[in-house]
Amino acid sequence: MNIEYLTDIIILLAAAVIAVPLFQSLGLGAIPGFLVAGVVLGPSGLGYIEDFDEIAHLAELGVVLLLFVIGIEINPGRLWKMKDLVLGLGSLQVLITGGVTTIAVHELLGTSWEISLLIGSALALSSTAFVLQLLTERKALSTEYGKTSVAVLLLQDLAVVPLLAFVSLIAAPELTFAEDIFYALAEALVILVLIIVTTRYILNPLLNMLVRFGSPEIFTASALLLVLGSALAMENIGLSMAMGAFIAGLLIADSSYRHQIIAEIQPFRGLLLGLFFMTMGMSLNLGRFLENPLELIAMVIALMAVKFIVLWPLSFLFGVGGKASISVSLLLAQGGEFALVLFALAKGLGLLDAILFQHLLIVVLLSMLATPALEKFAYWVFLASRKTTTSIHDVGSRPEQDSRAVILVGFGRMGRRVGSIMELMKVSYVAIDSDVSIVEREHAEGKSVYFGDAQRHEVLRAAGVADALLVIVSIDGFEVTERVVSTLHSAFPGVPVFARGHDLVKCRELKAQGAHFTVSETLEASAELARAALLHIGAEDPKIELALERFRNDYYGRINR
Repeated sequence: MNIEYLTDIIILLAAAVIAVPLFQSLGLGAIPGFLVAGVVLGPSGLGYIEDFDEIAHLAELGVVLLLFVIGIEINPGRLWKMKDLVLGLGSLQVLITGGVTTIAVHELLGTSWEISLLIGSALALSSTAFVLQLLTERKALSTEYGKTSVAVLLLQDLAVVPLLAFVSLIAAPELTFAEDIFYALAEALVILVLIIVTTRYILNPLLNMLVRFGSPEIFTASALLLVLGSALAMENIGLSMAMGAFIAGLLIADSSYRHQIIAEIQPFRGLLLGLFFMTMGMSLNLGRFLENPLELIAMVIALMAVKFIVLWPLSFLFGVGGKASISVSLLLAQGGEFALVLFALAKGLGLLDAILFQHLLIVVLLSMLATPALEKFAYWVFLASRKTTTSIHDVGSRPEQDSRAVILVGFGRMGRRVGSIMELMKVSYVAIDSDVSIVEREHAEGKSVYFGDAQRHEVLRAAGVADALLVIVSIDGFEVTERVVSTLHSAFPGVPVFARGHDLVKCRELKAQGAHFTVSETLEASAELARAALLHIGAEDPKIELALERFRNDYYGRINR
């Protein structure tokens, strides 16, 4: 065993355990913690880890898994719901920001138009991982500026596909600039066709078979095989592992197994992505920064100013409120992790020299380190707009709340009836069930029913529980119900949980586990039988309702005693 390699991993984990909670306690987020930990450990810091090439190869898997999860999130239904913001605002932001930055890079640095376009387009992208983390922690994903930011990030994530292809193509000297762009777009189109064919005829039937006849461990192995196999296939045909992972995500974006697969991948993704940011920190040469600190800081300010100036009027043009458009522009002003990926890939192919790579790395990392402060200012601006503008408070907040879904855990007989009632009331819902036959049947009918083990908080998070209106647990087995309620209460304490119990004792136990409201099956069945019997013998309906209400109040009141 290579003890030195194991020692490096232990040092990295220890640094992450110390730095990340510290930065989170300061309200700066986890990503700056990983970056600073990498700088401290690397050659520019304490020098504990000088040769980190092997670690960097492992860390690339973090980006691979990030692209996979992003691919899953980019499904046609989600894009269509926000088509104006995604295809309109997002496209214009990338094209205009990328165009302005490309010209500036070409004029100031004297690089070729191909390299200038690569750098300008990469710098037009913002940090999906960082921004979504900050919005989630702030519980602002459903706000006006949160939804707009997510829409722009979705388009930026889509733009990564042709950019990854573009990097690989410009490394081929026999192609012209126009041919590079043409082939990049053509490959994106071929990929789209491949996704549709593979998903329809191969992947979903294969996943169905694995769920029916395989163990949970085999399902986890299958998810990893899908990601890494796609990544390796793209690498072998001359493109990139990240693109392969992105395609793998798109393959299952509309699958009924998407939430369970995200849950299987998420722990690996989080750890390896943190390792990626640490290796970026270790790659940073502080000496280069200290040689020209004012010039590099000016470049950071210029980049963020360009992105702000472009995005602010564009957001306003697409109907985003005045101050919300300012919040969006502030939140997305930084460079992103995909710029780091593209620059590292270009450097590996010999397209960027070491000095230019270091300068670009410094600009992106410094802009990311400034993001927590910008996010706080963006949130303050948004809150100020809500306090001073009654129309936003009175009118704008309801659609944001109503757009969130109800989560149904269990879609058997009871869950299906609850879902039908939700449909009649036009309330959107997402259901999770571990019975693959139920999932197949309901998903085929167009219902939002997905396969997953709801006892795992990763599955619940992937299904959107963190931003749900409430959760209804309608599972037959009481022990499983109890574990699901306990998981919901511990992982998502702010989300109301409604659950059914068999009798008073079971309802009390669920209440103790954190259920917001419980329903007793025996009580409700008894009440309906009593109502029918009393009506049959001629009792008056108002008196029956009064008696049943008193009985229910007394019964459910004993749950809290």
